[in-house]
Amino acid sequence: MSEGFRSGSERDRGQPVERVGAEERLYSLTQIRHLTKVEYARSARYDYPLTCMLVAIDGLSALRDRAGYDAKEAALGELIELLRANTRVCDYLGRLVDERLLAVMPHTAAAGAAVCAQRLVQLASGSRGRFTISVGWAERTKDLPYFDQLLEKAEAALARAEAAGGNRSVGAHEGARS
Repeated sequence: MSEGFRSGSERDRGQPVERVGAEERLYSLTQIRHLTKVEYARSARYDYPLTCMLVAIDGLSALRDRAGYDAKEAALGELIELLRANTRVCDYLGRLVDERLLAVMPHTAAAGAAVCAQRLVQLASGSRGRFTISVGWAERTKDLPYFDQLLEKAEAALARAEAAGGNRSVGAHEGARS
């Protein structure tokens, strides 16, 4: 039987049951795509807010070129820990193929996303001065029937944050904040 799933009799014999903790909340691209589409549909059906946030390390390619692959991975690891520490267990976190991180936050409206994004920017820039980040986010609205449309809005907001020099957060319907 797999490690994460044991029968009741095994638990009764004192065998440990593996639990998924907050430190293991980073989903693969395939997993996050499925989970976000399900959560997005649920949000639309029951009409609760949902926010999509994209986070990128400013100048990550330059860091890799200057200090190597291990330095890039270490910086991403620090960012992942920062994101885990500043999001809720019910939020979905994933690493995308282009070295960006995705957070999908159910029951979080624009105001909450703005606060979270700004906190991440401030904490990252104070993180031993190793890197700064850009954050783009968007809230689900009734005119966005598909998750991919929400993701496009968050990507456009992230692009605006990066174009404005990085080290800032931008919401889909606002200007850059540093």
